[in-house]
Amino acid sequence: MNFMPLWLHVLWIILGVYIVISILLYYLQDYFLFKPEKLSKDFNFYYENQQVSEYNLETRDGAIINGLHFGIEKPRGVVLYLKGNSKSIKGWGNFAVDFTRNNYDVIMVDYRGFGKSTGKRSQKAMKHDLQFIYNKIREKVNEKYIIIYGRSLGSGFATKLASMNNPKMLILDAPYYSLTKVTGRYMPFMPLSIILKYPMPTYKWLKYVKCPIHIVHGTKDKLIPFSSSVKLSQVNPKLTRLHPIIEGGHKNLNNFESYHKILTEIITYKENKIDLSTTSIGVKHSSK
Repeated sequence: MNFMPLWLHVLWIILGVYIVISILLYYLQDYFLFKPEKLSKDFNFYYENQQVSEYNLETRDGAIINGLHFGIEKPRGVVLYLKGNSKSIKGWGNFAVDFTRNNYDVIMVDYRGFGKSTGKRSQKAMKHDLQFIYNKIREKVNEKYIIIYGRSLGSGFATKLASMNNPKMLILDAPYYSLTKVTGRYMPFMPLSIILKYPMPTYKWLKYVKCPIHIVHGTKDKLIPFSSSVKLSQVNPKLTRLHPIIEGGHKNLNNFESYHKILTEIITYKENKIDLSTTSIGVKHSSK
């Protein structure tokens, strides 16, 4: 009677475990990627010294997207703020003040399954939802007054949205090169390019963005390394400016004065064209 060699038997066991883990990761990845906070339908949003109104929009597949509009008198534009992967706009709404203080209205939305928003979540559905929201804003505001701001998870969606439209500018806060790259740091031996339902290739979409791009990132970010923003800044270099927040981490940029100064400079800055013929461009440094 022929028996399977021990090494081959062990190899089959390892392969079987690998396949099982891959299948589990495919079906459980939403649990690992998204940390939603559910809110009851009758929950009332309140933010001190902020004028806020709530809205609910129904998508073409019947999902409900819940959002907030932080309004001011005589705004100079509107910021569409796409948040990170945790909690709900209940807490994220506290960051609207960073834009309203600079005379911008703010629109925040909860992704499917977050807060009061409903619907089956997928990368395609979420992209469609955000384009739907953008279209609603565009009905009332000229695109040259719309700023898209993407924070962490929202940076990928923000980039995709900017690549398909013509906003005033795109601001990326702690962006990832792609979610495949981020998750690959923790699971280097898994076939993520095959099983990841949310690859979010920010670098691919960034090539097609035609407006000014500003990237803000903490140099001590341990979740999404600063190096990812350095790489992203090289994708569309003529339109991109990288703003490092020295010593900043992933969740504490708002506690750095430099962040608020940079943000204010970005959204209130008026671009001045430079006559390069009057500059030192083209001058070569001496080899000595």
